[in-house]
Amino acid sequence: MDWMEKELEFMAEASLERSLRTSNSVSGSPGYTLRGEQVLLNISSNDYLGLSQHPAILEVMREALLAEGAGSGASRHVTGNRMSYSRLEEALADWQNCEAALVLANGYMANSGVIGALVGRGDVVFSDQLNHASIADGIVLSRAEHARYRHNDMEHLRTLLNKYRDKRRKLIVTDAVFSMDGDQAPLRELAALKREYGAMLMVDEAHSGGIYGGRGEGLCHELGLQGDVDIHMGTFSKSFGVYGAYIGGSRTLIRWLVNKARPLIYSTALPPSIVAGISKSLVLVQKEHWRRERLYAATRLFRSSLCDAGFNIGAGDSPIVPLIVGDNDTALRFSGALEEEGILAVAIRPPTVPDGTARIRFSLSAAHTDKELTDAAVRIRNIGLRLGVLSP
Repeated sequence: MDWMEKELEFMAEASLERSLRTSNSVSGSPGYTLRGEQVLLNISSNDYLGLSQHPAILEVMREALLAEGAGSGASRHVTGNRMSYSRLEEALADWQNCEAALVLANGYMANSGVIGALVGRGDVVFSDQLNHASIADGIVLSRAEHARYRHNDMEHLRTLLNKYRDKRRKLIVTDAVFSMDGDQAPLRELAALKREYGAMLMVDEAHSGGIYGGRGEGLCHELGLQGDVDIHMGTFSKSFGVYGAYIGGSRTLIRWLVNKARPLIYSTALPPSIVAGISKSLVLVQKEHWRRERLYAATRLFRSSLCDAGFNIGAGDSPIVPLIVGDNDTALRFSGALEEEGILAVAIRPPTVPDGTARIRFSLSAAHTDKELTDAAVRIRNIGLRLGVLSP
């Protein structure tokens, strides 16, 4: 297996090798994390609404753990489908204003499983080039043609739709908010193209669910487009602060997925304690609108601070704020310098992002205060000057 060593050496020389580092939560402080003995301001987490340590969620999870045990014991098609699943899916359908919903183990399994259930040989999937890896992998596993369009380029998508207009089934898939750039998909234009070409439209709201919409339903609802989306996907591991994913859509779609989505059929069901935590979080996401308001304010403050300092952070209004560095090694040194200053913000490098666009991906939370973010922005600016990312 010497080839592995050689490949790893090449990755290390290109500043592309990754390693796992241990982080621990700081009790009562969801905006911080512990690495070794150092407490760091955590602006890398996807805990957008600061719910991951909410006492009410922890309490219902503890109660479910004591009442129903640690694990579900089997897949949902065997004995793992507890009553709590049905109640949660009914609540999700009501929240999303759709006919039915289906809970799966995580976002990766949801995207890969749904795409594989909807299309196959003889079909085509139109996918934004910056979509999440789970979408790309789902397309590969489905064996459908993969027509990748340039990021948010609707003219390129139209060209591809014309090229493949005679395919049996056509599926357009996009992130609502892109996980590494923080910008939004042109959902209105996508919905119009979907109608024009008779395609299905699938939207991944992993990084927009909980944040946008009057009750946190997501960007599609905020734009009034939920009726144009055939497959609505969201996760519970980000704004919800727990774990898992869901699909929302028609009753026919959910019946089909129950019979055809392999990750659902061949995986053990989520533990009852996780389902209980999600159910409680769903209530909080809908009721505690102040968390979204706090997140919006934090995002505006932090984005303006970095822009005023002269950083390239891209467009958007989401709590995902990419500070584009470009060079892999510089991005790693930037991340290391931030940690020395008491800030956890991870360097993101290819293949997660395109070559030459290595970055620090900041991700904000309602748990962060204005003072924490203002102080962090000062330190970030000083590091940018020291590393030559900013000009004096």
